[in-house]
Amino acid sequence: MLCARSQEKLDAVAQDLRAYGASRVLTGIFDASDIKSHHGLIEKYASELGGIDAVLIAYGTLPDNDSCYLQPDIAQQEFTLNATSIIGLSAQAANYFEKRGGGVIAVISSVAGERGRQSNFLYGAAKGAVSLYTQGLRNRLSSKNIAVVTIKPGFVDTPMTAHVQKNPLFASAQSVGKAIADAMIARKDVVYVPGFWRFIMAVVRAIPESIFKKMSM
Repeated sequence: MLCARSQEKLDAVAQDLRAYGASRVLTGIFDASDIKSHHGLIEKYASELGGIDAVLIAYGTLPDNDSCYLQPDIAQQEFTLNATSIIGLSAQAANYFEKRGGGVIAVISSVAGERGRQSNFLYGAAKGAVSLYTQGLRNRLSSKNIAVVTIKPGFVDTPMTAHVQKNPLFASAQSVGKAIADAMIARKDVVYVPGFWRFIMAVVRAIPESIFKKMSM
């Protein structure tokens, strides 16, 4: 079951999946910013599919940090999209899988959520909230055969980062997608994509706040 805003793009991906051998692909229009429309979404699609084994929540925006800083309404809108809506869908999936007796919930967070930086602290705060929530959800559901996979990508070459100057740390969407699929199959807990970000962020977290606050990042 593929859900997104653009039916045209959904149809293109569905066609590709069928070409690769998927016997049945359904699509549905989904607007992440319309929180009220999310009510009962997981149960609805589970009914259409005859059951769900795994849910991947993978969407977000990369807002202009200065706009969020100067305009609280934009900050609230972006935080709702990048955190609140994701948390709500994760809770829906968790409730569904508890009733089902097992499943996999995979949620894309970001390495940006590990430390607040002046360049993107609104986005980082939203992703930090997602990471902390999924950690708690994983703790709650670990004894119930439900895996909660927190995915923390670094820079990924997608339309969301089209305006960002590319550097050697960027990964392709294809390689990140494969890493996500592998992590879901393996039912991992926290996955940095690519893996070298685990070491980069360990260094970033280790910098004392007295020094970090003076750095331009």
